[in-house]
Amino acid sequence: MAKFFMYGKYSKDAVEGISADRTIKALDVIAKAGGKVNSMYALLGKYDIVLITDFPGVTEVMKASVGLNKLTNIAFTSFPAIPMEEFDKILS
Repeated sequence: MAKFFMYGKYSKDAVEGISADRTIKALDVIAKAGGKVNSMYALLGKYDIVLITDFPGVTEVMKASVGLNKLTNIAFTSFPAIPMEEFDKILS
């Protein structure tokens, strides 16, 4: 599984729909796309939330991102991430 950071930006409709129930539904969308959420954080600044996830690949992240947007009206930008130890090995 590959690690992806999924940064979300709320729309007006997304803010109005905030609830613990929606969060549970969002976790289900991610699981159905083949992913797993390791942690979630609310943010201040350019993005409003970040999900730290594991997915088999980019296709599954795309599926989850579109599914989350349909459910929540939150637009996601996803970035692959690798541990620094692996990064150092790649570049040495």
